[in-house]
Amino acid sequence: MGLKTTALRSLNAFPRAEEHLMQKTASGAAVTILGLILMVTLFIHELSYQLSTTVVHEMSVDLTRGQKLPIVINMTFPALPCGALSLDSIDMSGKHEVDIDTNIWKIRINKDGYILGSEYISDLVEGEHTSDIAKEEAAAKKAMEDAGHFHQDSFTGESHEQYHEHKLFGDPQKVVKDIKKALEDHEGCRVFGVLDVERVAGNFHVSMHGLSIYVAQQVFPKISDVNVSHVIHDLSFGPRYPGLHNPLDGTERILKDESGTFKYFLKIVPTEYSYLSGGQLPTNQFSVTEYFMSAKAYEQNWPAVYFVYDLSPIAVKVREERRHLGHFFTRICAVLGGTFAVTGMLDRWVYRLIEMIEHANKGKSIML
Repeated sequence: MGLKTTALRSLNAFPRAEEHLMQKTASGAAVTILGLILMVTLFIHELSYQLSTTVVHEMSVDLTRGQKLPIVINMTFPALPCGALSLDSIDMSGKHEVDIDTNIWKIRINKDGYILGSEYISDLVEGEHTSDIAKEEAAAKKAMEDAGHFHQDSFTGESHEQYHEHKLFGDPQKVVKDIKKALEDHEGCRVFGVLDVERVAGNFHVSMHGLSIYVAQQVFPKISDVNVSHVIHDLSFGPRYPGLHNPLDGTERILKDESGTFKYFLKIVPTEYSYLSGGQLPTNQFSVTEYFMSAKAYEQNWPAVYFVYDLSPIAVKVREERRHLGHFFTRICAVLGGTFAVTGMLDRWVYRLIEMIEHANKGKSIML
């Protein structure tokens, strides 16, 4: 048994020193306190790192088919009244809509930005949205009344359908008069809502294509009279997810002494965001290139703001992840062991330095 016990003790990696060889010093205490502070600090850092969520990006070929592309729009045109502008869309499938969009509000504003009234553009093609119009119209009207910025005379007692029909088929002279009065009063227009378009390349634009040639020429004798200055409050292609940045949000393009057409070329990347809880959010992100072309006197095209979009064949999957618990314990062991080893070496160096200084001082005292 004695030989077996001796052989087993020889494998011990943690030998114990004799009590008379273990000396406690003030320098060792200082190094110990420093090591404890370092351990606690590193432990808290590793714990916060473990509890934080990482975001992983993966790319793959986009295989989605038959889905709609939602376009969220929120823009202000401070120099164009709502009666003059229209929101139009056209895509590669051949679908072309002029001043007829799903769930789009056009709100009249004065030069100070206060709301004067609104016009709701119902979709004349897709009738399934009709049931939601009355609800959204009533909610928006009540909100404006509560804010104190709503003026009933802006509707003149007519329903939105009657107003829209009157604009399209009513007396052109009255339409010209109304738009000219709005221009004299420095009215602007805020356009916001959601467009549901086909998932193919196309464009949507804010222009005066909703007016007849006669009305447009009566209101704006010269092309340079059309001012398409605009502020983009929000432009996105689906719901937001944490960390998403839409490059056109907050964009201001104000024209002073010139007129022209703005074109934004957008590259849309289909994106799916997966939350840590397991929920998934399909959306899109995009990049943009901007181009401005000044209006020429001899041109016949009215200034407008175009958003030309195309879809990327590559889809991005963004996934939230949390680190494995085994990684946490591995890093904690490395922190504790590494700190203990470093402070041990530091303690030996400090102890030897103090001994050298004490021996040097003793030698000088003996010589004296």
